Amino acid sequence: MKLLHFAIFYLIYTLTLAGIAYVLQNQFSDLKILASKFWVVFGFLAGTTFIAYAVADLGIKRNPESGIMAIMGSIALKMTFSMAFVLIYSLNSNEKGIVFILNFFSLYLLFSFFEIYCLLRNLRHQNK
Repeated sequence: MKLLHFAIFYLIYTLTLAGIAYVLQNQFSDLKILASKFWVVFGFLAGTTFIAYAVADLGIKRNPESGIMAIMGSIALKMTFSMAFVLIYSLNSNEKGIVFILNFFSLYLLFSFFEIYCLLRNLRHQNK
């Protein structure tokens, strides 16, 4: 999958997730489902996921034999930046942590699943 194809699918996926979050926020307005800075978290994870995919895709194209190392490196890079984001957010926020934790990890897993699925599709095409 080329980077342009990934960008199109990723944009559709990101807009779908944003739409679901928006509907949940409006549907259950009496419950606190989303963290106060949910859209900041959403944008951060969407951006880091796109960058991580681009880094892994570049690594796979440069040396296909060590493509798995590029994937693992991009995932480690994304995880490191995400842990730093959580630390900075937690230090600067006064809200309860459970809502933020659920929002952050659900978004992190959803974006990571999509990224890994697309990267594995790249590796599958190289094996043929």
